[in-house]
Amino acid sequence: MEKFNQDLLTYLEGFITENRKEGFLRVLKNRTKHFTIAMEDVFQLHNTSAVMRSCEVFGIQELNVIEQKFGKSIDKEIAMGAEKWVDINRFSSIQDCITNLKRKGYQIIATTPHNDSCLLHEFDISKPSALFFGTERDGLSEEVMQQADGFLKIPMVGYTESLNISVSAAIIIQDVTNRLRQSDIHWQLTDDEVLEKRLDWTRKSIKDIEFIEKKFHEENSNN
Repeated sequence: MEKFNQDLLTYLEGFITENRKEGFLRVLKNRTKHFTIAMEDVFQLHNTSAVMRSCEVFGIQELNVIEQKFGKSIDKEIAMGAEKWVDINRFSSIQDCITNLKRKGYQIIATTPHNDSCLLHEFDISKPSALFFGTERDGLSEEVMQQADGFLKIPMVGYTESLNISVSAAIIIQDVTNRLRQSDIHWQLTDDEVLEKRLDWTRKSIKDIEFIEKKFHEENSNN
């Protein structure tokens, strides 16, 4: 299967520019699944889109969106194309999301201004972590708080006790990914994951992809 995917990628890359191909390789060198972001029932759509954009900018490959109360559709104007490059995992319940992430080996980290367990600069980046962000009004649910393996907060010195969720996410994502890239931790995507994303992104870059892939399969079935 891996050889087939590599052959398909080589074929499809003939339909995109060399600059685009090199751009994919350059960006994927900085992509990580060591950290992932989870957003719980965020009501304001632009916040979901803005967090997605922060994930893309700072190299987080997966964003988990819990839609227990509110349905979501990506605000493409805010996301500015990030929806093409970030993988969105959608969940209909908080528990499904937590269970899925724990099964993948992530510790659950609740971001909250109301717990002094760990300040951002003291956060241990060595463990794969799913960083949870709550609603604008109510913060994280009790369900997440009770099952969290740890808590994280941004140090603040003003009167205001909290930041907008998209601002908080951007600050935290920038900090942990920057420290991660300066560490000795193996945070990069695997070779298989890189191949998978190169195929995905190349497909998204070709207008007549269905026709072109059909042609590839026909040519290979005749060999």
